[in-house]
Amino acid sequence: MTTAEPGAQRPPLAASARRVPSRRYDAILLTGFGGPEGQDDVIPFLRNVTAGRGIPDERLEEVAHHYRAFGGVSPINQQNRDLQAALQAELKRRGIDLPVYWGNRNWDPYLADTLRDAHANGHTTLLALVTAAFSSYSGCRQYREDLAKAVSEAGLEGQVHVDKIRQYFDHPGFVRPNVEAVRAGLHRLAAEGNGAAPHVMFATHSIPLSAADASGPRETQPDGSEVPGGNAGGWYALQQRAVAELIMAEVAHDFPDAEWSLVYQSRSGSPQVPWLEPDINDAIGDLPGDVTGLVISPLGFVSDHMEVLWDLDTEALATCADRGLPAVRVPTVGIDPTFISGLVDLIEERHSTSGQQEGMSREAMSDFGPWQDICPVDCCAGRELKPVVAAAT
Repeated sequence: MTTAEPGAQRPPLAASARRVPSRRYDAILLTGFGGPEGQDDVIPFLRNVTAGRGIPDERLEEVAHHYRAFGGVSPINQQNRDLQAALQAELKRRGIDLPVYWGNRNWDPYLADTLRDAHANGHTTLLALVTAAFSSYSGCRQYREDLAKAVSEAGLEGQVHVDKIRQYFDHPGFVRPNVEAVRAGLHRLAAEGNGAAPHVMFATHSIPLSAADASGPRETQPDGSEVPGGNAGGWYALQQRAVAELIMAEVAHDFPDAEWSLVYQSRSGSPQVPWLEPDINDAIGDLPGDVTGLVISPLGFVSDHMEVLWDLDTEALATCADRGLPAVRVPTVGIDPTFISGLVDLIEERHSTSGQQEGMSREAMSDFGPWQDICPVDCCAGRELKPVVAAAT
């Protein structure tokens, strides 16, 4: 079994990763990216996504064809409706009386509108659950900025409090469905006669190297010193590799000869700006000639949204077909019951029905241990430090 970068560091988290006391919440806020739900929504949605970058509509239309090909409808909103319903059902099954609201960064329902609705219904202490498992600016800190901005836009500063559950990349609820998906993909290759020398590609969203290197807390050693060098991609890439290693260790019993790599997709922006590599299509082209089949795992995502359907199902599988390489794209965690149960476990870590810490264990499968409940001030910092929710003071 091979890895993209053998011997990656496994630095411990600093004291900032300590568990924070639980508190009594009165609602859950499912926090998503958003997506268009018709052709007329596509360009306005893309304007929201690229706000502040000065990108003309003519260039946005070049990206819009991904959505146009699907009738202008991104699957992400319906997937989040399904996720909202599944979370609500699991909370009810456990006897936890918390409503689940849903708000988006870039499209209706917008976070500010959702917070207004929650407040109007008497809910003022919310626990946000973000649809991103790994640590990065766009996958964690930007959502905390969005939430702080939404509280302000809604005119609810001092009236509504929002916390956020920890990043859950190595929680069993996220890892185990991915294990079973990869295992099933490898079995499918074998059943089709293509399993003699399989390869697994774990695909995740590429981000600029500068953002990758800034991902996670800057002070990560117990003594406050920097992480040792040699880990291109910062915590973002380290977390992805750690989960890939966990998955491959689990499937090794059935498929001891399967090799794997971590690859990236969906890069955008100026070609002069370096992003995480290799691109999945380049990596497919570079596979050894003796590889008999490929499993593509969209590890970096929690649902089969547009970047999975287009970049993997349309482009990457076409690259495999051009090469004559049998390939299987396995599903994301979606609303897998194990994933839903894990998310509610994460809610229970933070939610106290009695107002006291109730001692629920914090599960994690990687060497990193459970991720921090409260992010340090400069964690996943962008170009400027904007107001955020759920941060250390």
